[in-house]
Amino acid sequence: MKNIIRTCQTLFFAAIALLFSACGDPNTVSVATDSGFVPFEFIDETTGELIGFDIDLINAIAEEAGLELRINTMEFDGLIAAVHTGRHDIGIAGITITEARKEQVDFSDPYYDAGLIIAVRADNDTIASEADLAGKRVGTRSGTTSETYLRENHPEARIVAFPGIVEAYMDLNAGRVDAILYDVPNVRYYVSQGDGEQLKTVGDVLQGEQYGIVFPKGSPLVEPVNEALRTLRENGTYDRIHAKWFGEPADPE
Repeated sequence: MKNIIRTCQTLFFAAIALLFSACGDPNTVSVATDSGFVPFEFIDETTGELIGFDIDLINAIAEEAGLELRINTMEFDGLIAAVHTGRHDIGIAGITITEARKEQVDFSDPYYDAGLIIAVRADNDTIASEADLAGKRVGTRSGTTSETYLRENHPEARIVAFPGIVEAYMDLNAGRVDAILYDVPNVRYYVSQGDGEQLKTVGDVLQGEQYGIVFPKGSPLVEPVNEALRTLRENGTYDRIHAKWFGEPADPE
């Protein structure tokens, strides 16, 4: 009988320990992000470390607001749902603020002005603007505002939605798609890097957008994060992070 009681006690305390382990430190904030959106969040091939503009920014915000972070990577197209359901406390991954997303999550104040732009191979002379996308194979990333824009404005294009944008660039370089429509900073980064001799941007910046940090509805973290973001803009930290990743301070608001 004693052995049975001892076994039950052991199992009980093991279950309690497992529960606390699963819950983690109640003072730690769980952050969901992507790992394939250069230069906002991506894996350094040399160190294996997650780096980028968003990563530096959320860490600076956490330091200013007195938060401890646990950063988790996941596929972008599941990120909003993961925050909406409370699986994560914060999401940051170049997430465009939209009215549809506001129905599911709360947003911080905007922290980056963006938009969409088209990239083609440097030798492409058939696509000069979005007016030329009809009938063309146009790559983008699934679950993004660029995919939504294409489906709403260019249903006549042959839209190819990739789980990661890197695959889209690979297919563009290989000629398997004719163009890419995606976020301006990411496209310009790829064009300016090793792919610069192969790719170019065409047309105007489309659909002015702003990125925001996301939270579950009613999260008490929204105001502390906004306050920290305002402080980082005022004390020059935001500009230093921006210059590190984009080569120049942010434009004045």
